[in-house]
Amino acid sequence: MLATVAQRGWSSWEGGMLVAWKKPLSAIIKEVCEGWSLGNHENFALQNADSTNFYITEKNRNDIKNGSILRLTTSPSQMAAQLHERIQSSSMDAKLEALKDLANSSRDITFAQEFINLDGISLLTQMVESGTERYQKLQKIMKPCFGDLLSFTLTAFVELMDHGIVSWDTFSVAFIKKIAGYVSKSAMDMAVLQRSLAILESMVLNSQDLYQKVAQEITIGQLIPHLQGTDQDIQTYTIAVINALFLKAPEDKRQEMAHILAQKQLRSIILSNVIRSPKPINDEMAHQLYVLQVLTFNLLEDRMMTKMDPQDQAQRDIIFELRRIAFDVECEPNNSGSIEKRKSMYTRDYKKLGFINHVNPAMDFTQIPPGMLALDNMLYFARHHQDAYIRIVLENSSREDKHECPFGRSSIELTKMLCETLKVGELPSENGHDFHPMFFTHDRSFEEFFCICIQLLNKTWKEMRATSEDFNKVMQVVREQIMRALTQKPNSLDQLKSRLQNLSYTEILKIRQSERMNQEDFQSRPILELREKIQPEIMELIKQQRLNRLCDGTCFRKISSRRRQDKFWYCRLSPNHKVLHYGDLEESPQGEVPHDSLQEKLPVADIKVVVTGKDCPHMKEKGALKQNKEVLELAFSVLYESDEYLNFIAPDKHEYCVWTDGLNALLGKEMTSDFTKSDMDTLLSMEMKLRLLDLENIQIPEAPPPIPKEPSNYDFVYDCN
Repeated sequence: MLATVAQRGWSSWEGGMLVAWKKPLSAIIKEVCEGWSLGNHENFALQNADSTNFYITEKNRNDIKNGSILRLTTSPSQMAAQLHERIQSSSMDAKLEALKDLANSSRDITFAQEFINLDGISLLTQMVESGTERYQKLQKIMKPCFGDLLSFTLTAFVELMDHGIVSWDTFSVAFIKKIAGYVSKSAMDMAVLQRSLAILESMVLNSQDLYQKVAQEITIGQLIPHLQGTDQDIQTYTIAVINALFLKAPEDKRQEMAHILAQKQLRSIILSNVIRSPKPINDEMAHQLYVLQVLTFNLLEDRMMTKMDPQDQAQRDIIFELRRIAFDVECEPNNSGSIEKRKSMYTRDYKKLGFINHVNPAMDFTQIPPGMLALDNMLYFARHHQDAYIRIVLENSSREDKHECPFGRSSIELTKMLCETLKVGELPSENGHDFHPMFFTHDRSFEEFFCICIQLLNKTWKEMRATSEDFNKVMQVVREQIMRALTQKPNSLDQLKSRLQNLSYTEILKIRQSERMNQEDFQSRPILELREKIQPEIMELIKQQRLNRLCDGTCFRKISSRRRQDKFWYCRLSPNHKVLHYGDLEESPQGEVPHDSLQEKLPVADIKVVVTGKDCPHMKEKGALKQNKEVLELAFSVLYESDEYLNFIAPDKHEYCVWTDGLNALLGKEMTSDFTKSDMDTLLSMEMKLRLLDLENIQIPEAPPPIPKEPSNYDFVYDCN
């Protein structure tokens, strides 16, 4: 039974858009029921007739668009009661149909609240725990039906829990065992397996107590086989569960878990079945691989933040081992030579090894970061790449003092640089996708990465013919070489070596020179005056581009604890630049979303200020991901009226700059983002070169040429009249 909103005088109009209804919703429903001769109007409700099927309530009634079609249907409470009864039917077909309807209806929070009020969550968990046992006996003859039954049950459960009405802490061990059992079975319906993995991930992320219970019920060994299949969704959910267990594990358990993952060859399985799979890696899988990469590198944080104890003999023995390998010396007996002679010999060797403190090199490792991690890297290099280590040490010890590349100091600074580059110790970004395939090709990828880079540093030092005074300059060049190589996303460590070989110091100079030429900035006064004249035109061009991008609109993601079931919303500026249109979406759109499909609007004139980062209302909330640095850098809010605000988290830095610039431009404020500065430099440089094209190879004077004297007469002037 359908009813059009724009009928019977139920709405008031302004500018052709539905803004408010005059009558209470209950009165409207009663009037519709009377029009169709239906009694008990309290048992009916209005529902969107589109694919969402969401109920209309007093809270969301103003979101309805002009011309929307509504359906008169059973009220949420009646529907919840009916489904609550139907899913307990003794008929398999009736139960299956009821669970299918429940899974579909549970997406609506209005219905979900009513069903939960009837203790519907408990009913579903009981069905999972024991109610389906009797159907398992019939599984051989009705396996597809059983899989559908369980699939719809778990789907409804996931949808209901996603509303955040019920706490995850309320579930029993029996329920967790059942869900874990579905994951551990080798042959299980894919839909059931997918939802079971999603439930386990949510349990782990939302409750520390449930983490303990889930960790007891599910093992890494039971999860690994799911990565060896071909279904990328199952692989993604599996890695998500592993990441959740990793993230929530106590610090003293993470190293133990990493050891188990190494034993189960998780890295090589992911490399073979995911990264090198013929299927392209989707965004969600890229995110999960990035999270796993970050969590793996974060295991280094403890060593990175541990100072060396100069009195610890075991730690001092590592330095002795570096000396032994480099100079092929046996440990001298205690009575060989005088103490002064041995100290002098040690000091000489430690100087050759490039330590800052020649007398007590242990003092070099008291700086954090990189702490003991630098010493670990040096020892790994000395043991696993012994020839390269000995060559570097002996090569530099034979040079003049000022030209030697200090291995010890270089290793410490390089380790610190690599930790900064890979953001060791930081929580994974909620939006991160930047995983590097090469780090999945070796069990000791960070150490191998260091070994490649320390050899690069020594090579660059020689190419630059550097002295000790040039140490920081060399480190800057090495950082640039590493960053440029990483942006090319090498697939293996050998490919990284090849890329770095091509990025010699000479090549870096060429790149820098080319970039300088592209960004050439003449400093003569006429050129500066021309720049000042052109700059407002360029800024206006950038402003128009930003506003045009806002008119195209952007899809934003709503941050939630269950990332893969995210909700989306879209926002775009009206063509006349006077209104922001926005509204929720079921999924990420493939193209632009038209204005008339966005239910809500905000007049630009009502916007008071745009705030960013920690000043945003949604960034003041507590929570690990909310406080993450990268999320903070993408957050901005539009404040309007007294205490109202519209919160954004941009999909990436580019969109963040576009929107903050565009909104500031609308408010008549300066556009200050890095993106604007970059665009200004690029466009200004291009415009300058175009205007000066005819003056190529012509020297531009600092001052204008002198004005010639007036002629003695003007007889040469021809009068056309």
